[in-house]
Amino acid sequence: QVQLVESGGGSVQAGGSLKLSCVARGGTFNRISMGWFRQSPGKEREFVADVSRSGSTFYSDSAKGRFTIPRDNARKTVSLQMSSLKPEDTGAYYCAADVTRILTGLAQGLAQQYEYWGQGTQVTVSS
Repeated sequence: QVQLVESGGGSVQAGGSLKLSCVARGGTFNRISMGWFRQSPGKEREFVADVSRSGSTFYSDSAKGRFTIPRDNARKTVSLQMSSLKPEDTGAYYCAADVTRILTGLAQGLAQQYEYWGQGTQVTVSS
């Protein structure tokens, strides 16, 4: 069982930066691949970024070049560092854990790949 708790959401103007954090409780963190998703009202949950247990990263096209997803295994934490934010980045951001992916497994950007989810943290970007 893995519990995920996000923090760091808030309101920011377009062009600004924001850092989200997610701490994992339970499980063996260095064996877990972690992801971030977001969801806007009326839209499906959308993949943002993933960092595998080996440290490999994978980003959505919208996140590439603007977001990074560092992980700190000692602190059992994964972050989402967002910069050059746009109004379309607005939404609830969710941290997710994939505990079954093998060391050489690849991120697919699909919600069903992840078994555990946090409660979400809201990000609002104003123009």
